[in-house]
Amino acid sequence: MRSSGRRVGAIASVMLAGALAAHCSSSSPAPAPAPAPAKPSPPPLESALTPTLTVKELMEHIIDPTADWVFDAAVVDVTAKGIVETKPLTDDDWLKVERGGFLLAEATNLLKMPRQMAPPVPPSGENAPHRDAEPELPPEKIQAKVDQDRALWNKYADGLRDAALSTVKVAKARDAEALFNVGSEIDKACENCHLEYWYPGDRKAVLEDQKKHVTFDPPKSPAPAKK
Repeated sequence: MRSSGRRVGAIASVMLAGALAAHCSSSSPAPAPAPAPAKPSPPPLESALTPTLTVKELMEHIIDPTADWVFDAAVVDVTAKGIVETKPLTDDDWLKVERGGFLLAEATNLLKMPRQMAPPVPPSGENAPHRDAEPELPPEKIQAKVDQDRALWNKYADGLRDAALSTVKVAKARDAEALFNVGSEIDKACENCHLEYWYPGDRKAVLEDQKKHVTFDPPKSPAPAKK
């Protein structure tokens, strides 16, 4: 009977150990799930934008016509009948000037987008390839200058933007006399860029010509005498 009791006790011990082992294995934490695959990062903004126009086309179809909204708003013509002044008179006239300033300022962001300088040209005809003897640089040389120092290109674009935003301020203030000044600022911003990239060989002649012109400010009304 004693040996039988010992067997029963040993069997019970084995069963108890097995139950404890099963309990421990069932209560162990489940393996962590595999990490989800990383989402691909969005493409850079430059690659998400597709320019439609070249720089030359952008100038011809957007920037130049928009700048004319400012240039043509304040004009002084000397005719055989005398001096004829054109200035904004109505709210619609001023709204057109204001829109021109905003559109011109926004167009400078388009100038900063990498794009071709000019469209491909046929071998002959009106848009014949550039010749080395011509004063204007060929598109590939302009492109090389821009790619070499794009920060400088962006600086010239910012100069045009500042002049355009000055136009907006003048339009909001309804200051017709100041329109002549902002028009000159826009023209100078454009010319500075052109002398840098399009016809840098003319820079010296243009600067000398500017020195020959005399400008003056209109006389101001005298201040009232102090009592």
